[in-house]
Amino acid sequence: MKFKIVAEYFESLEQETKRLKITHLLAELLEKVSPEEAAIIAYLSLGDVQAVYQKTQFNFAEKSMIKVIARLTKKTQTQTQLSMAKMGDLGLVLAENYTQIELTKELSVLDVHNKLLHFLSITGIGSQEAKEQDLYDFLEQLDPISGKYIVRVIIGKLRLGFSDMTLLDAFSWMQTGDKSIRKELEHAYNVSVDIGLIIKILKEKWLAGIKKISITPGIPIRPAAAERLSSAQAIVKKLGPCIAQPKLDGFRLQVHIDKTKQKHVLKFFSRNLQDMSAMFPDLTKALEDINVKTLVAEGEAIGYDIETQSFLPFQETVKRKRKYDIEQVAQAFPLKLYFFDVLYLDGASLLDASHEDRRKKLAKILDTKKIEKDEILYLIEEKKIEDADTLDDYFQQNISSGLEGLVIKRPDAIYQPGKRNFNWIKFKRKETGELDDTIDCIILGYYFGHGKRASFGIGALLVGVFNEKQDTIQTVAKIGTGLTDKEWKDQKKACDKIAVQRKPNNVECAKELYPDVWVTPKLICVIRADEITRSPLHTAGETEDQDGLALRFPRLMGYREDKSVPDATSVKELEHLFSLQFGKSKKSRKKKARKKTDETNMTIGDYK
Repeated sequence: MKFKIVAEYFESLEQETKRLKITHLLAELLEKVSPEEAAIIAYLSLGDVQAVYQKTQFNFAEKSMIKVIARLTKKTQTQTQLSMAKMGDLGLVLAENYTQIELTKELSVLDVHNKLLHFLSITGIGSQEAKEQDLYDFLEQLDPISGKYIVRVIIGKLRLGFSDMTLLDAFSWMQTGDKSIRKELEHAYNVSVDIGLIIKILKEKWLAGIKKISITPGIPIRPAAAERLSSAQAIVKKLGPCIAQPKLDGFRLQVHIDKTKQKHVLKFFSRNLQDMSAMFPDLTKALEDINVKTLVAEGEAIGYDIETQSFLPFQETVKRKRKYDIEQVAQAFPLKLYFFDVLYLDGASLLDASHEDRRKKLAKILDTKKIEKDEILYLIEEKKIEDADTLDDYFQQNISSGLEGLVIKRPDAIYQPGKRNFNWIKFKRKETGELDDTIDCIILGYYFGHGKRASFGIGALLVGVFNEKQDTIQTVAKIGTGLTDKEWKDQKKACDKIAVQRKPNNVECAKELYPDVWVTPKLICVIRADEITRSPLHTAGETEDQDGLALRFPRLMGYREDKSVPDATSVKELEHLFSLQFGKSKKSRKKKARKKTDETNMTIGDYK
């Protein structure tokens, strides 16, 4: 297929806001192409040229893109910068100013993909100039609309307004005309996070091929997630006899080992499926002697202060996630890796094994003198829980040690990748305010501000939560507190890098709340609030019969670089927290009412 046709579909998708129509358009496009082309289109529609875990890094500055576009459109760089300031989109600047010469040959989807991969491969001394020339030659062979989307892909601002979940719906519609095989497609994607591979196999081998997709060391698995409950009593009532493990405030790592290849594979993937293998030479060295052929296991990496013999807070641990001075930082911030699950071992999937069985295998893998000697790799401790009092005692013990709390697990639970359910339950420490837990929100834009902050160019943030069912982001709060003056300035810089001209299609927001500057939804922040309330303006969980949910007195507490949009707090979680809070508030009101009655009776009695 000619890439021009794909670009025309992208143009239609960009203008469409209804998810079902987007799904149908994608299905229509994918049905027309070969399996290989379908894989490429799936990647490109998400703004990439390969699977998400391979993390495409074009490393091409906006300044360089302006030079290329100025040259193509026969404008000066100053004129191009002014157009950029007005339109907010270099792709549009190209499309509206480029007069294409007559092409002798239109590039195909495969041609475009190969040229993008070649552009990606240009590195080393003089690479920026080489990339500029390569991109100029490439864009000269495209029509203006096609060029617009290539520019956006390279600078990371495609903005079609849907996620991989919508693509899975489209795959099912393409094959069956409905969503009947969506469940099988999602399971395959959960165990092998390569959206291009899924559509390629579906077109080549239909559903039989999809059902054969299994864990492959080197391709990450979408991690399982925990639900929340607010008390030991509620947890034991929900699960019965269970297992409790300490909840460490580090970052979650998925470890992949494959020694069956001539060159051994040892990779680390983050919670949001990014390859972080180069960042942990100390962990790599410690894992080399593990006696396995193949392994996929999960653990929590956490910084450790040798002087105080204590764990470091998350903000310190996250300093290990860097590209430069890795060896020096590894010495300054040593890590300990606590394994809590194993999903694949020596060629066999363990997803359908119980937690107890997986735990035994994990304990056996880690039971070596070498590992004990290194004091880097550990099996996380766990405690059997029979009643709420035992759970409360163990919870307080971990809180006293400076940890976040506990993760409670069903001993007979299988591992369900990509799922959030009550097989695992988070039980975190309570802090001030009616809302006992923090909320992971997605930054959607910012407001210019007034008074002192007007000089910063930013005064408040608009944030939202993820609606899994609708594959949209819905607003939940405006935040104006929690940052220092310097942090506000840094926040503006971070937002301006991903600013977009108009509201992203997958964001649901009341017009009264539109920020002065929209951003691509990708930054995750941690919010603490006093409580969750109903709001006639915010859209989180809004229905025809009920107002949305909002955070009362929200404060920004930090950021989660290890999380992406699907990892943010979901509307379902927020509704659950609201119901827990409502029950708590109701009990609190009853208690206050009883206290007031007792005081009244005492006064009357005294009077008598």
